[in-house]
Order: sequence, then structure tokens, then C-alpha cells
Amino acid sequence: MTFGLNGRLDEQVSFIQAAAGALLTTTVGDTKYVSLKGYRKCAIIIDIADGTTVTGSTITLKQATAVAGTGEKALAFTRMLANIDTATSQVMVETAVTSNTFTTDTTNSKLKRYILDVDSESLDVAGGFDCIRLDGTGHASTAPLGVVVTYILYGARYSGSSPVAD
Repeated sequence: MTFGLNGRLDEQVSFIQAAAGALLTTTVGDTKYVSLKGYRKCAIIIDIADGTTVTGSTITLKQATAVAGTGEKALAFTRMLANIDTATSQVMVETAVTSNTFTTDTTNSKLKRYILDVDSESLDVAGGFDCIRLDGTGHASTAPLGVVVTYILYGARYSGSSPVAD
């Protein structure tokens, strides 16, 4: 199903809050899985409001055959957009990713944003993989304001599909 500018936003995209309020540490960094069966792409937005004594979070992507995380394995990606001081500029800088991982910036008291764009065709579809999630580990900060991870699924294949159901 294709929509033009006259289509309702909720018919074309889904917004999922994958994590909020917590640092991206071991299990807290295990954000929700979403299914791309009904969508072509997913933008993953990571907003971080660090305090002091910051340790960056190691960011990777995971894929699975079900939203329960069945058969989880790594999902390759080679680029992301970054802004390590959104208080001074809203400009996102394209940044190469090596070995399918990156570490968030460790500058104290900054508002940071990272965006990853995942194409459903980059998943191991032949192996039955259609679900994704962001994984963050190792983040630490004294008196942080928190982290919000949002998934924006777009390119709806049909209206009414649920990204949180198999």
C-alpha cells in the first residue's frame, strides 16, 4: 500500500518507544524487538542526556525470527548519523561504523543523538529473520537525565500491521 501526503501519519509509520529513562547497560540496554514484516525500514533514534563521569555505551543491532528474540544474532550495519551536542546544533553527521558496532561519545554534560536506519532487506530474510532491536551495553554516567530509544517504522506494506506482534 502506498500513501501520498494526504495519508494519515499513523497509516504510514509506527512509533515505538523501545527504552526510556535508563542508561544503556547490560539488560537495561536490551531494547524491545519489533517486526519489520509490515514495514520496509526502521529508523532507530537514540537520545542521550548525560551527566558527568560518562562511559559510552557500545551499540550493536540484533535480529531475530520473532519479537520474543528467538534465534537472536547480530545484524550488520555500516553507517549512522551522530550529533554529540544537540544543544548547540541540530546537524547530524554521517559516520562510518566498523565491525557493526560503535560507542557513544563520552563528553560530560552533553545532549547527544544517534540515528541508525535499518532496511528490512538487510535482515537474513531467507533464514526467517524479520525482527530487530538495538542493544546497548556499558553506559555509565553520574546524575544523567536519561536515555530514550525510539523506533520509527516506515514504508508500511499495508495499513494496520503491528510491529510488536509476529
